[in-house]
Amino acid sequence: QNDVPQGLASSIFTNDLRDAERFLSAAGSDCGIANVNIGPSGAEIGGAFGGEKETGGGREAGSDAWKAYMRRATNTINYGSTLPLAQGVTFDI
Repeated sequence: QNDVPQGLASSIFTNDLRDAERFLSAAGSDCGIANVNIGPSGAEIGGAFGGEKETGGGREAGSDAWKAYMRRATNTINYGSTLPLAQGVTFDI
């Protein structure tokens, strides 16, 4: 797990599905957003997220307060062989 006080987003780049599954499990990333073979883009804003550790606004507010006691994460796995840029950005070279 990450040895920092923040826990907003994390990514792992691997060809090993077992490493990816471990990273996405409770034994792996302790961030609110965990991605495999792609970096955080900011487009994950609609996913399950409220911040982890000392970041974010927390989850104990509103009608979904019971979810504060569950560990949920938004995950993305890139099965392709290329790395897409954030939100479809392209650079013509």
